[in-house]
Amino acid sequence: MDRRRVIQSLVGGSILMPGLMSQLLGEDGGSAGTSSDPLAPKPSHFPAKAKRVIFIFSNGGVSHMDTFDHKPELFRADGKKKGVGGGLSNQERVLLKPLWDFKPGGKCGTLVSDLFPHLRQCMDDICLIKSMKSDDNEHYQATLAIHTGSFFFSRPSIGSWISFGLGTVNNNLPSFVVLAKELPYAGTQVFANDFLPAYHQGVRVVPGAEPIPNLDRRTSRRDIQQLELEFAASFNQRHLADRSGEQELAARIRTFETAFKMQSEAKEVFDLSGESQDTLDLYGLKPGESTGFGWKCLVARRLAERGVRFIELIDGSSSKNWDQHGNMAEHADHAKVIDQPIAGLLKDLKQRGMLDDTLVVWATEFGRTPGVDGDKGRGHHSACFSSWLAGAGVKPGISYGATDETGATVAENKVHVHDFHATILHLLGIDHTKLTYRHGGRDYRLTDVHGNVVREILG
Repeated sequence: MDRRRVIQSLVGGSILMPGLMSQLLGEDGGSAGTSSDPLAPKPSHFPAKAKRVIFIFSNGGVSHMDTFDHKPELFRADGKKKGVGGGLSNQERVLLKPLWDFKPGGKCGTLVSDLFPHLRQCMDDICLIKSMKSDDNEHYQATLAIHTGSFFFSRPSIGSWISFGLGTVNNNLPSFVVLAKELPYAGTQVFANDFLPAYHQGVRVVPGAEPIPNLDRRTSRRDIQQLELEFAASFNQRHLADRSGEQELAARIRTFETAFKMQSEAKEVFDLSGESQDTLDLYGLKPGESTGFGWKCLVARRLAERGVRFIELIDGSSSKNWDQHGNMAEHADHAKVIDQPIAGLLKDLKQRGMLDDTLVVWATEFGRTPGVDGDKGRGHHSACFSSWLAGAGVKPGISYGATDETGATVAENKVHVHDFHATILHLLGIDHTKLTYRHGGRDYRLTDVHGNVVREILG
């Protein structure tokens, strides 16, 4: 037996195995990439602008021409037939004007519709991308792609890739947290680790009285609980000793350790009783409220403060979302849910100095057709849509890219989903071509063999 195996046998099944192993083997547990803790902080490829990401996903396909992409031609040509292109064989469709007026926001003057009056006030801090492009008009595939870079096959989510690439700075909390009452299209795959080790999977938190079930100890004595967990861990470690390459088992042991440590910090994260009334008002929250999108946004800020690397907020579910085929007026109901909370999040991060190193991303899976679909709605449209970024490393108060006069196709500066991902990774100091993982005999990456960093939007 070599020295490492001897120490492993002596330590046995301690629930604190990674930390103890680091010390006994003379490894520096605080140095990035040298600790036996697989979630220890790792160095980026180059200096990063962002330390963490808050990723907001609006499920169902938000209409770009009704929100952030002002198209005067649609107002003038309402009810007329016109070839709309955009992968629709240039077939003629009856054009449908937006139901909301557009007004300039902030000093930059970026036009935003009346659907988002609060966000409109924040446009000086936002980099709006009007020329997003996806490759599929179906919800499942497009939702999968905006999260994993893959349209048809299960792949690790962007949060898992970032956890794998950078690790975490707080071992008492997961590196990747998902705030979601209900699941979007593509279900749990939007935060799955797939072939990456299991400890990089997103931990789902459900808004409510008990965001993480069973977080309270069954006994008031922490030492008794630790003894129980060590007993279980001893069997796991014994099994692992003869199967050193069994990553799933090693990952499960690490997950148990994280769950144990979360008892000391996670409950405090979700306890908003210490927040001031001014802060609650900023997010549109009432004292004691533990549900709603405002709760998600405020908890996201608290998780970011405590070192969580990637936080995703899911807006909508697979059954109730922005997919308005029948009546575009329903967009107003969904916008009202997220407008003030997201604006409050941006303002809160800024006044705390956190927007300087926190990247906030808002995305949807695709846009909607300029022509009518159904009665008074719009259809799926992957040819172009809008997304935005704010904070660490992006130019604030700008719009990038453009669509044609009716919002049917990208007219300039196309940003494909792969380019979008490459840019997010770049802001975190990661070269997207070097963040790879060998699986099934080949190297995989978030952007597959595609993607270019959109350097024009970098600050």
